Amino acid sequence: MVSCCRDAMAVEALKNKSLCRRMCLQRWSFCNVSQLLSNRGTHSWKAYYQRRSHLETKMKTGRSSTDYTCKSLRGHKGRVVGLAYLAGNDGCADIWEQTPVVCSASTDGTVRAWDIHKGVSLWSSPAQSPMQDITVDPRRSVVVTSDETGAIKTWKGVTGEEVACFQSGFSKTTLLSFNSKDSSFLVVGSVLGCLVILTCPALSEVSRHVVCDSFSLNILRSSPDKKWILAASKENFDLSPKVFCSESVCFPAEDEDGLSQSLPVAGCCAAAFLPSLPARLALIHSDGDFHNKTLSVFDLTTKESKYKKETQVQQVASFQVALSHHSDVILEAKGSSTLLVTDGNHLKVYTLKGELVASFEDHSQPVTALCVDSFRVVTASRDLSLRILTWRNDPEHGLTLKSRYQLLGGSLSRSRGFTNVACDHSSIVGSVESVDGNDVLKAYTFDF
Repeated sequence: MVSCCRDAMAVEALKNKSLCRRMCLQRWSFCNVSQLLSNRGTHSWKAYYQRRSHLETKMKTGRSSTDYTCKSLRGHKGRVVGLAYLAGNDGCADIWEQTPVVCSASTDGTVRAWDIHKGVSLWSSPAQSPMQDITVDPRRSVVVTSDETGAIKTWKGVTGEEVACFQSGFSKTTLLSFNSKDSSFLVVGSVLGCLVILTCPALSEVSRHVVCDSFSLNILRSSPDKKWILAASKENFDLSPKVFCSESVCFPAEDEDGLSQSLPVAGCCAAAFLPSLPARLALIHSDGDFHNKTLSVFDLTTKESKYKKETQVQQVASFQVALSHHSDVILEAKGSSTLLVTDGNHLKVYTLKGELVASFEDHSQPVTALCVDSFRVVTASRDLSLRILTWRNDPEHGLTLKSRYQLLGGSLSRSRGFTNVACDHSSIVGSVESVDGNDVLKAYTFDF
């Protein structure tokens, strides 16, 4: 009865333009369709509310083929090492005509762009050395890849044309696309512990910084406001993560080192910035004992005196996390105080105070990837399924999750499970490791 009354009130409110706008902004904090509405007279706040509500209902249920379509994207002749949305649907584009484009890189030496609505490949690069990593710069429609020879390349997102090549000299690299002051950069973590900043897409070297000695920088994170860069290695329990002030490394002053600070912990396993507090950083670290892991949270600031500027780190929280599995740990964050941790086939939700508010065991095998947005959380697993959970406010514990449904990725006799996952506001894409070595992308699109 309460639900029916609520629906009736919503229908009545939709008749009022100002109420429609207020309802949109209250329900979706990321909603900003004023530019869209000014450019397209046929659309309105009422249309936005109705179509997005309809879309979210399908994303919440997802139980039948009428709620979504699934396409298998085939073309790679090797393992998919990574994927990312080059063009996705944000808070306002998801209800109109935006076509999501996803790019993937493979050990077959190619990078591909896919139209996931049509389920077709838009372009593929010429085959070269096996790819190791991929990242994208959606603002400039640029794809960036690295291969096992140390070649880092940029590609035009529309055509797949090669733009530039940088020979890093490193046998293994980790990539992070980065924007600062309307300029685009590429952050490169090397196998020898060196952090390299390049322009993007030209790939000219801007600065270079030593973080650790002879250990791979395989954790790179940037803060939501792009003021901080974290670099860390999972290879040595004695190494401390390091944070850099992005302005100092992207726009270095002559004869000055990048402004940085080592964090007072060692053995970093995972890291994430909190979206609503961009200078707040969460880390999971260990002294070498797998079961003895700590989650610590730090606030980052810069202090400027008459003679120098320095980075300051203040610990604001620290608590033990109980982990029982030996698979890789994944850490993500939501809002200002909600932390998500994977532990084998479990997904756990913690508060900043260390309270475990929810734990989900939806998968039968370890979680391999995690995607978080303002509406939902998607977990990918070796059991060849994706699990969808949506955010909700609990009266006692605050922000938490509700488990909704699963999406299946095919046959376990032919596959070894999902390895990567990415999502936007109206679709989900995951990579499936195939037994025959030719990995496949699975694209799930929620229809209007």
